Order: sequence, then structure tokens, then C-alpha cells
Amino acid sequence: MNAFESPTLDKRSGHIGKRQTRVEDDALLRGQGRYGDDLATPPGTLHAAVLRSPHAHARLTSLDVSRALAMPGVHGVLTGDDVKRWAQPFPVGVRQPMDHWCVAVDKVRYVGEPVAVVIAENRYLAEDALEGVCVGYEPLPVAVDTEAAIADGAVILHEAVGANVVNDRRFCYGDPQTAFDTAERRVSLKVRFPRSSCTPIECYFVLAQYDVASGGYDVTSNFQGPFALHSVMTRALKVPGNLLRLRTPPDSGGSFGIKQGVFPYVVMMGLAARKVGAPVKWVEDRLEHLQASSSSTNRVTEVEAAVTHDGRVTALRLDQLDDCGAYLRAPEPATFYRMHGNLTGAYAIRHLEVRNRVVMTNKTPTGLNRGFGGPQVYFALERLMQRIATELDLDPLEVIRRNLIPSGSFPYRAAAGALLDSGDYPKAVALGIEEGGLAELLERRKAARRAGRLYGIGYTVAVEPSISNMGYITTAMTPEERRKAGPKNGAVSTATISVGPLGDISAHVSSTPQGQGHRTVVAQVIAEVLGVPLESISVNVELDTGKDAWSIASGNYSSRFSGAVAGAVYNAALKIKQRLAVIAAEQWGVDAERVRFGEGRVFVDGGDASASFHRIAGATHWSPGTLPESESGGLRETAFWTPPELVAPDDNDLINSSLCYGFIFDYCGVEIDRITGAVRIDRYVTLHDAGRMLNPDLVDGQVRGGFAQGLGVALMEEFAYGDDGSFISGTFADYLVPTAVEVPEPLILHMETPSPFTPLGAKGVGEGNNMSTPVCVANGVADALGIKDIELPLTPSKVRTLMGFDEPPRPEGVGEEVAKQTPGGSLLTASDSVEIPGTPRQVFDNLLDPDTLAAIIPGCHALELTGENAYRADVTVGVGMIRARFDARVALRDLDPPHALRLSGAGTSSMGSAEGSAKIRLTEIEGGKTRLDYDYEASVGGKVASVGGRMLQSASKMIIAQIFTRLSRHLGGAAPKASLWQRIKRLVTGKGGQS
Repeated sequence: MNAFESPTLDKRSGHIGKRQTRVEDDALLRGQGRYGDDLATPPGTLHAAVLRSPHAHARLTSLDVSRALAMPGVHGVLTGDDVKRWAQPFPVGVRQPMDHWCVAVDKVRYVGEPVAVVIAENRYLAEDALEGVCVGYEPLPVAVDTEAAIADGAVILHEAVGANVVNDRRFCYGDPQTAFDTAERRVSLKVRFPRSSCTPIECYFVLAQYDVASGGYDVTSNFQGPFALHSVMTRALKVPGNLLRLRTPPDSGGSFGIKQGVFPYVVMMGLAARKVGAPVKWVEDRLEHLQASSSSTNRVTEVEAAVTHDGRVTALRLDQLDDCGAYLRAPEPATFYRMHGNLTGAYAIRHLEVRNRVVMTNKTPTGLNRGFGGPQVYFALERLMQRIATELDLDPLEVIRRNLIPSGSFPYRAAAGALLDSGDYPKAVALGIEEGGLAELLERRKAARRAGRLYGIGYTVAVEPSISNMGYITTAMTPEERRKAGPKNGAVSTATISVGPLGDISAHVSSTPQGQGHRTVVAQVIAEVLGVPLESISVNVELDTGKDAWSIASGNYSSRFSGAVAGAVYNAALKIKQRLAVIAAEQWGVDAERVRFGEGRVFVDGGDASASFHRIAGATHWSPGTLPESESGGLRETAFWTPPELVAPDDNDLINSSLCYGFIFDYCGVEIDRITGAVRIDRYVTLHDAGRMLNPDLVDGQVRGGFAQGLGVALMEEFAYGDDGSFISGTFADYLVPTAVEVPEPLILHMETPSPFTPLGAKGVGEGNNMSTPVCVANGVADALGIKDIELPLTPSKVRTLMGFDEPPRPEGVGEEVAKQTPGGSLLTASDSVEIPGTPRQVFDNLLDPDTLAAIIPGCHALELTGENAYRADVTVGVGMIRARFDARVALRDLDPPHALRLSGAGTSSMGSAEGSAKIRLTEIEGGKTRLDYDYEASVGGKVASVGGRMLQSASKMIIAQIFTRLSRHLGGAAPKASLWQRIKRLVTGKGGQS
């Protein structure tokens, strides 16, 4: 039961529940935040750069680092052989023979997988030296699509497993078969939830040191937890837990889940430090982060409901495929099982059948992403509820209300085992309808439709879990496997409070925040309990496993702070308060129960005795001899707290996967532009019941952040992969995220039903809208268009397709060709012609001349003849912010002198691979000139491909144009004449060259 009671002496001075300005903001706004890259480095620190695979699936045939080691400033290169000697594969959450190393040792299985680490005196030298690492790859077929990966004949990623499904579990709760057999109606649908990411401002950071004497590692990283992964890292490093000291910086520039995924780099850089015998620092760049850090899990769900004629759901059947990428990286399959206990959401559905399959594909391994599991579950469940309403010709909101868990039912045990702690869902929906102005929104829809506009309303209800049960992931195991492994459960939170000789208060929590305002709330809780000013409290949120109190549940994830960590702070503060009350009572000769705290003083209720807080607290330091016999002196308390409600899954696979469950009711009005297909949010209403709010300002901030991220998932964000596994969303030009301009202000409403299971009655609130907003917007679009099937993100082009419009052809000479996806990578195509001085014979002969060829290839450092009309070239090519040196092969073939030939080339570099071919035709025209017509195709892979189709298309056009511009100049003429469209563009924009 929650123990919190607000002080009775002066309600006006209470801090808990107050809209308190964040204490963190002053330093951050002054630019005085201390992030990972700001921290001082030990003397002799070296810097690392990671060589990554350009292939989605390939066998490593050779690795030569000699050129890199010979470069100035390079101290070493960490390879797979080093990793095999000093480390071992990461443990995985299912019992399968899958080896996942921090650096590839035999195969690469996704674009961006680390292959080697160069360590040099600075980052620039390390990046340059990547070009000196020569890797031999034997490309293999790929499995990219989730459903294709489980089909017969699909290429297998992990041969020892023998299949791409690495975990397949079936669950049955209640009697779903009878419910379906006797159902009045059945309603089903299939949905696909896409991959997206978190894109924090600050990417990964690691500073690692190796102690030769002890064989231990000391690593600072912006790792967010869960610290259960500390054990994963120590096992990979083959050291006991006390030989991996893991520290976090004072500040972290956002995470939203993804900084859980830095842990393989903690191991990698620890080994790099061991390799060179010096501290090693690595800061991830944005291209690396998008391409290879982590992402949410894409899911394919087939869901079916047994339904009565009035829309009541009696049973659910779920068949779910989670695509976890190339490796099952801890804590996956968390995305499946974090939500398992409450798969029925906010609904009173007693019969449930589930099949969960974890699938491996040649994509980046997945991990935590704000709301992990929730967006995938609710997209299927809430789309289903709208489909039920559509097929039964019912009001979608009425279908939702008829299926809600009834008032007065809490705590409520859901079909799969979740113990929903508190709430009144029907009351919350009624409150949201009234205060959110649904009646007006319905009138807007009527008016819009009368005017011929496309306007829809979407509804969603969701249950937001918080404070994860550390044993929920073991639901992926069978009961027999769990019995052998031993039970896992609970969620231990820690907090330490110290009072100094002058009454100053210091607190430490093991929560590793990334901007949520934890220091503010910790100070509020302590100020409330001890009756001291907020300014007298200093809060440390850094975590050092070498000296701080922590547990495997420590960290900042699963919205655990307000319910668990703040609750531990409250318990520690109560311990301090009780000790001080005994000390004061001894001095004044009264019962300790009469001692009160407030306004910086300690006093007796109904008496005259009173003293300042610092006077009473100071006695534990200045005069310990005067203390009661029960007092040992000093004033420091650490509280550990874990809730008894979080038990291990039982033999029937029932699991209370989280401690607390908030409630969300969202609805929105959306309007769709009939011409462009753009979706505009007219109004968005979101009501939250997150238990007792500790600081409403911070709650609203979390809601806004979750809404913005959820809106991005709904309308913009998707990790896209080519058919060859190349990653093609590698910059913010192709992976769009919403900015302040695109995010409307939601109407935020609150209802408070305190949790009986947390010390303060608080629940988590940081992830809910990333669960509810994507499907709410999708339901609004489905209502506006009157369609059944919706796939995210709802980009304008996708919406136009849903509207039945085909995109018109591109006007000739306008814009750019779109990069297509083929098995060879991102395929770039174009055709053009130029006029060149000289006869076709002169042009033809010059193209076959090695000196001419070396002169006209952009960035060519050297050209070596290797055969008839075949060359090896050393070429530097820049695409956007990526510049790479390619070992290229160039050939001239299909010779038809002097009329036609084909110029082809292929190359590899540390930044990726590229190959292309141009068919060239030569025609004599007036004035002794030649018209050169060309059609070219080029494909790229690896980091180069990650810059996205727009930039690649522009760069490829520019490079091919430069070749023929240089050819023209080499033959003594001016540059080829610009096309009409280029001349118009120069006139309008004042800029020349290719777009």
C-alpha cells in the first residue's frame, strides 16, 4: 500500500504535487551541462573509429590492418581475433546457439556491423586510418522482409540455429476456442508496425580504461540501463562484476530508450583500451547512430476477435512476428514480453490465445524505444476495435466503452496475468469527452464533410505499464526452462540521503536520467518529508557501480522513476526523519510521535520546544556523545524497495509484467488535403491517469514529448532498407522527424487515482503517447477516408495511394529521379546528353586512353592498367558529409568504335561499396562536334547508401556530369552546355551546377 500522507501542519508549503520549475535548467540553459564529450579525459587518451560492414550479409574472408598500423598516429586496431581471445559472445534471452560478438568474427549480418576498431591519437587520424583496413567479403543472400525470412527456402542468418525463428511460444488463457466457436461474429485484420528510432540530440559515448594489474575495466558511458545489462557486459568481458566499474556522466542529451543499446560499445572500447594499453574515447556520429545503433522492433500482427452483435469482444487471438534484426540483443525479446501481461489493454476480455515468434533478419538489432512493446500492441488492438465498429456499423467510441474494464473492478487481474493496480476507465473516458470538447469536434466533422472535405476522428484507449518486473522476459522461456534457470522477479530501487554537519542535504539515486527532471522531483520529495527548503538539497544522478548503491533494476527505462525511484527516496527520507525525531524527542523529553518538521525547523506539535533543522541534524556530527543510545552518529540512509506484487511468471505463463498501469484516452480530429494527401491534426486531446502526480509540469512535459514522438511515427518516421539490406534512411533528409513547427499543442487532461502499490501512489507517464498517438492518428485517417487497411507512416504519398491516386509522371527535366531499390543496393538511374568538341573517333580514342581516363574520373589519385581496357583506380568520392577513398576497378567494354562503348566501375571503401555502368553513344553533329548520349545505372551500399536517395541521386548526377565536363575540357573545348532546365534554375536561384 502507498504510505504517503501530505503534511498536516501547513498544506500550503507542500512540495509534492506542486508545479515546480526544474532545478536542472539553469545550468543547461547557460551551456554548463556536463555531457559525456565534455568530461575531462585521462592523460594519454586515444580515440577510436569503428570500421563497419557495407554488406548486410557476408562472410569475412580476410582482414589486413598493416596499412592502417603504418599510418602516423595509429596505435592499434582491434579485430575479431582480439575479441575472440579476450571476450566471449553476449548472452541472449532465449536458448539458441547464436553468437553475437561486439566485433564481427566470421560473418557480418547487417549493414553497419562493426568489423574493426582503429585507435589513434585523435579522431581524425582514426577515421583516416579506416581506409587502411582491407577487408575481404564474400557477399551472401539476405533476409530483409520479416515474413519472407520465415518462409521455406529463406537464407538462414545463424546456421547453428537452423532457422530464422529463434523463439516460438504459444499461450492460452481462459477458453478462447469455445469463445470463437460460439461467436456471433468474427472480425480480423493484419497490421504491420514499422521500425523507427529515438534520435536523441546526443549519440553514444564511451570512455574506457583497462587496468593491467587487476584485469578490470573502468568505463564511463551514457548508458541508461537497465543495469541487468551490467552482468551481460561482464560475462562478455569474462570478468566478475566488481571488475567492470561502469559510470555515467552528470548529464545525458536525451535517450528515449535507445541508450540502452550502447552496451556492446562499452565492451568493445574496453577491449580497445586493453589492446593499446591506454584510455580510449569514442563518440558516435549521427550517421553511425541512425545506421547501426538500434531501433524499435517492427512487428507483423494477425489479430482476430470473437464479437457479439453489439460489439462486445469475448476473445482475442494474436499471431505476432517480432523482427529483432540480425541478433537477439539483450534485453530483447523485451518488446514482446513487456506488454504480455496486459495484451488485452483496457478491455475486460477474459479469453486470449497468443503465438509469439521472434524473427532474425539482416537489419540492425532492435532494442528499447520509448514505449517498447506498447506501440506495436495498441496499433493492432485499437485498429481492431475500429474495424469491429466499421463492420458492425457501430460508433467506434461506443465499442470502446462497452468493452472497458468496469468501474470498481480494481485491482483487476487481466487474462494474461497483469494486476492493473488502480483506475476508473469509464469515468476517465467520460471526463475526456466532456473536458476535451468531443461534441464540438463531431460538429466540425459534420461541417467539413458537408463542404466536401476529408475529415475523420480517431479514438484510442491504452494502458501504460510502468516499473517493469525484472522477470517478465523469462516468459519467453517454457516453464521447464524457467525452473532450471531459477526464478527472476521484482524491481529493486535504491536511494541514499545524507545530512551534513550544517544541515545541508545530499541525495543520490541510481536513475540515470536523460532530461526528465529527476533532480527536481527528488528534491521535492525530500523537502516535503523533512520540511526544508528546496535550495538546501543537492541531488546527484550519476551512477558509479564501484561505489554507489544500485541493483540490476537500476537505470531509467520503463517509466520507473516516479513510482519506484521517487518512492525509494521517500522511504529514505522517512528513515532520516524518524531518526531526527528520536534525537529531538530525547533532547526535549517528549514522545517522538509529537515531533514535526516544517519551514526549516523541527518542533513539537502542541508544545513550545523548537529548533532549526540544522541544529538537530548537526548533533549527529558535532556532538554524537549526546545522542540516544539507539543512535550511532552520522546521518545517512539508503533505502532499497521492491514491490511484492512483482512475482515470477507461473507454470501457466501468467505474468504481472509491470507494477503500475496508467490509463490513456486519446481522440483527435484530422483533415486530409485532397490534392497533396497531407494529414493535418485539427485537434488532439489526451487524458492521462498516472496516479498521483508529483510535479504536473514535468508530467505535461513527458506527455508532450511522447506525443511529438508518436506523431513522428504516425506521419513521418520509418527505417527503410533496400532489398539487399542496405540502409537508406541514414540522414534527416530521408528519415524525417517532426520539429516544433509540425507538432501541434495537444490538449492535456488529467485524472488521478493513486496506485496502492507504490510509496507515493505515483505511476509512470513518460511513454504513453508513443503508444497511443500512432494508432489514434491512423484511426482518424481511416475514418476520414473510409478505408480498412492503414500502414504507417502516413506520408502524403502513401495517403494519396490510399485515396486511390497514382502519382503523376515527373515532367521531363524537372526534379530528380527517385533512387530505386534492387538486390544490388540503392539503384540510381538517369539519362542525358552533352555536346563535346571533336569527332566521334577523337572522343572514342580519348576514352580509351589511360591518361585521359585518369584525368576525367573525379577524385582519381592513380590509375593502373591491369588488362585490356581494364584498370585499378584509387579514387576519393564525397557524398554529402561522407567522403571515402575507394579501391576501384574500371573497365571499358562492349566496344563499337567509334559509335558506342560501356564504361563500368566497382569499388569498395571503409564507408561502403559502389558499382555502376554507363552506356555511351557517340553521334557526329554539325561543327565538327559529337553528341554524347549516356544512360547510367549505379548502386551503392553501406554507409554511403545511408545518406538516402535524394542526396545519392544528386551526387551521382554530379559525378557523371563531371566526367563528361572534364572530357570536354581535355579535348580543348568549354564545359558542356547546360540544359534548359539548368539555365532556368540558375536564373531563378542564382545557383549553377546540378541540383
